[in-house]
Amino acid sequence: MKLKIAIHYSAVILAVSLFNACSNSNAEQQSVEKAANTDETLVQLTDAQAKNIGLHTGVVSLKNISSSLKLSGQIDVPPQNLVSVSIPLGGYLKSTQMLPGTQVRKGQLLAIMEDPQYIQLQQDYLNAKNKLAYAGREYERQKELNSSKASSDKVLQQSESEFRSLNIELKALAAKLGLIGINPQRLTENSISRSIGIHSPINGYISRVNVNIGKYVTPSDVIFELVNPTDIHLNLMVYEKDLSKLAIGQKAIVYSNARPDQRYDTKIILLSHSLNENRIAEVHCQFEKYDKRLVPGMYMNAEIQLDNNQEKVLPDDAIVGFENKDYVFVQEGNSSFRMTPVKKGQSENGLTVVGDGLEGKRIVTTGAYSLLMKLKNTAE
Repeated sequence: MKLKIAIHYSAVILAVSLFNACSNSNAEQQSVEKAANTDETLVQLTDAQAKNIGLHTGVVSLKNISSSLKLSGQIDVPPQNLVSVSIPLGGYLKSTQMLPGTQVRKGQLLAIMEDPQYIQLQQDYLNAKNKLAYAGREYERQKELNSSKASSDKVLQQSESEFRSLNIELKALAAKLGLIGINPQRLTENSISRSIGIHSPINGYISRVNVNIGKYVTPSDVIFELVNPTDIHLNLMVYEKDLSKLAIGQKAIVYSNARPDQRYDTKIILLSHSLNENRIAEVHCQFEKYDKRLVPGMYMNAEIQLDNNQEKVLPDDAIVGFENKDYVFVQEGNSSFRMTPVKKGQSENGLTVVGDGLEGKRIVTTGAYSLLMKLKNTAE
């Protein structure tokens, strides 16, 4: 009887021990799983799960990638094709038929000005011309008299000085007449006019009219602004970090937001060597072919092809986006994959440039999105 009780007691103790051992094992397993789940960047797969999602891994490779730089800017014209028209001596605007947008040719009459000072200037010129003619004859007569000692050297010198002074005065007055468009060679006492004409210095268009009939215009006032759009160029803005990527002669494809399907060929003709307060420099591009639909001030976008460079790349499918950041899954062991931030660059032909730090590591190239879903679902 005592033997039976002892055997029964031993069986009970053994059962309790086995139960405690199983409980401790389950607790340890749960503890390990809980610890694994607290790592929100690590995901584990079984062989069956990996096969089910078609998981494949690869390494970072080097490929020649032709990148492009996207810029924006405005159409502009060179200084020689943008002209401000004024009148050097001032005057009243008598008439004009010019309106903004009017096409003009070089030498075409733009406006008629009038002022009493024009008359006075012509009068002064003709009087100086007559005086010079008399002074010239007197100077020749005094030279003949002096050669025969019939006149003193002082009188000859006074006559020569008078002649040269009048000659200088006449040339100065002729230059002033030329400033207001009057040809002094054709001016006579019968052709004196109170009005003068203002003519276009270039072929182009009237971009602005700043005066009205009857208004007095000072020499500093701009009457008309003219532009010749046939030599327009594109003024692009480029940040300091990208300036070294550009060079004179590079091609740029440009288009407007209004007509993105219409592309224009340009090439870089000038690179600015100074930066503004925003660390931006100017790049000037010349259009290969003029289009009258392109007008100064129009906003344009540009794509500039850069040289091919060897870059570290991964397939596009290897990179996943989450909360506005980019990631890849790096293999750790046989069935563990860690979500790792990556710096994403230029993409071309299914490949994307990535930053440093991934060299020599196995990266998930197929199934990365499935890993992201499993990781985030487990974390939740």
